[in-house]
Amino acid sequence: MELFFEYAGIVLLAMMLPMLYRIVVGPTAIDRIVAVNVIGTKTTVLLVFIGMIFGRVEMFVDFALTYALLNFIGSLAAARYLDRVHPNQPISSIEAEK
Repeated sequence: MELFFEYAGIVLLAMMLPMLYRIVVGPTAIDRIVAVNVIGTKTTVLLVFIGMIFGRVEMFVDFALTYALLNFIGSLAAARYLDRVHPNQPISSIEAEK
């Protein structure tokens, strides 16, 4: 059973790689926020898988829930800030203004 969770964790890590591309390329800040949020969600699932591998699910579920809550609050805060500062504007034009 541990082998299943190890392979599932590797697959989840591989699924995070396209999101890294979206974080770097953009084109808007909202795209980047969503990509970071997706990586955070997959990390939450990875924490539960790690708990299954080590046989300490109850401890890792607490970590996963805490991380998911922080990820959600951080995404909301970033989205709210960017909506007030530069709504629907590509990052390249924001950086060009500086």
